[in-house]
Amino acid sequence: MTPNFNPLPRSFYAPSAAAVAPRLLGHWLIRNSPDGPCGGPIVEAEAYLADDDPASHAFGGEKPRNRVMFGPPGHAYVYLIYGFHFCVNAVCCPAGRAEAVLIRAVEAEVGLDAMRHNRQAATTLALTNGPGKLCAALDIDRKLDGVDLCDASAPLFIARSPDLARFRRQRGPVAVSTRIGISKAASLPLRFYLGGSPFMSRRVRASAAPSSA
Repeated sequence: MTPNFNPLPRSFYAPSAAAVAPRLLGHWLIRNSPDGPCGGPIVEAEAYLADDDPASHAFGGEKPRNRVMFGPPGHAYVYLIYGFHFCVNAVCCPAGRAEAVLIRAVEAEVGLDAMRHNRQAATTLALTNGPGKLCAALDIDRKLDGVDLCDASAPLFIARSPDLARFRRQRGPVAVSTRIGISKAASLPLRFYLGGSPFMSRRVRASAAPSSA
């Protein structure tokens, strides 16, 4: 049975990405496809900050490519890496202060046929256990850059989990580690994930982090 999806409010994204990233865990990333919704709960996310974070795309100022990062909050920032893979982020903070949360993994729960059509994978687990993988499975590309994540009728949005506490208990604990796949500011502990989820992209040494709704 497909759950009812209600988007998180824009105020959810008003704090710093460092605060929003762990709070996103367990809420649902939903792609409105022609065949119906597809996606699943977010289980891994990384924060990219405005101040002294050279790994952030906003470092060095506003440009056409990163303009969405500068606000308003609650919109999707989508970019291309390695000339082939797309990544999707949730923009945080008031307009003018560019921060975002990279969504690194979701559990594939709804719309599996559509996701398998979009991305060939040996297992359901391999469909969405990485930022490029989930974007391929959910057909997310630069055309969705700037889409309103707070609008349930948008092509892509983030929905409030109706059973957040239970899901976090089952997939917990919430853990924190350094970010993955970057060379700049690689030591910052800004990657958050649900340690019991099999969909996380990579297991590294981590410490427990407080969970918040």
